[in-house]
Amino acid sequence: MDSEHMQIGEVAARTELSLRTIRHYEETGLVIPSARSQGGFRLYTEADVQRLMVIRRMKPLGFTLDQMRDLLDATDRLDSDEALGSAEREALLGRVREYEQAATEQVDKLRVQLARAEDFAETLRTRLHQAAPATS
Repeated sequence: MDSEHMQIGEVAARTELSLRTIRHYEETGLVIPSARSQGGFRLYTEADVQRLMVIRRMKPLGFTLDQMRDLLDATDRLDSDEALGSAEREALLGRVREYEQAATEQVDKLRVQLARAEDFAETLRTRLHQAAPATS
C-alpha cells in the first residue's frame, strides 16, 4: 500500500464515521474505494475522504441518500475535465445552488431549535438553583 491510499480504519478515524457506515455508503454507490489491496482490502484516497466528509455534513441537515448522490454527481461533473457546454454548466451550478439554499434554510431551523434547547436547559438550571437548600 502506498502513502496515497488509506485503509478503511484510517478513513473511519479521520471522518468519524463507523466502518459499517462507510461500507453502507459503498453499497449505495455514494463512495467507492479508489482501489483494493492485493488482499482485497478497501483502499481510499484523500478525494474519497473528502467525499465522505460532504456526506457526513449533509446527513444532519436531513438530506436523503438520493439528494447526496445528486449533489455529488453535480459536483463531480463540475470538477471533471470533461468539456461542459454553458447551458449544462449553468444547470449543474443551479443544482448546487439549490442544495446550498436548502442547507442554509436547514441551518437556520437548527439554530432556532438550539436556542430553544439552550433556553430550556437554562430554565432547568434556574429551577434547580431556586430549589436548592440555602447553605450558611
